[in-house]
Amino acid sequence: MANRKQSKALVRKHIFPVRLSDIELDLLRIKSLDAGMSASELMRRNALMRPLPKRLSKISLQTYWKLGQIGNNLNQLVKATNTALKIGRTLPTDPELLRELLELLHQCRRDIARDDIDSEDSEEEDEEDDWEADEG
Repeated sequence: MANRKQSKALVRKHIFPVRLSDIELDLLRIKSLDAGMSASELMRRNALMRPLPKRLSKISLQTYWKLGQIGNNLNQLVKATNTALKIGRTLPTDPELLRELLELLHQCRRDIARDDIDSEDSEEEDEEDDWEADEG
């Protein structure tokens, strides 16, 4: 087989070391054998050719984080309510109402994450829709 000349930009001359545990190295070797390619090629394809997950905007991330803090506080209220119930004390609030509120909070967090990612995908297509929607 004849050597083909490659563009200098395409010649792989850089080495990027990666630390792996013994188990990770074994898994890499097994996967590369199964895929019928070198471990280097497998890692290049996985690192460079897969799309990265979308990141949340700063506002969505802050809102998501704050809702998580509120959720922690609600969990503490649920625990206090359940403890009061077990020892026969007056309940600080309705336990079922707290559970419903906590589920609503979790749903809001999921919606924020999904909407932020969906809006990034459609920003280029729907740039004019934002100002048109405010008119009516």
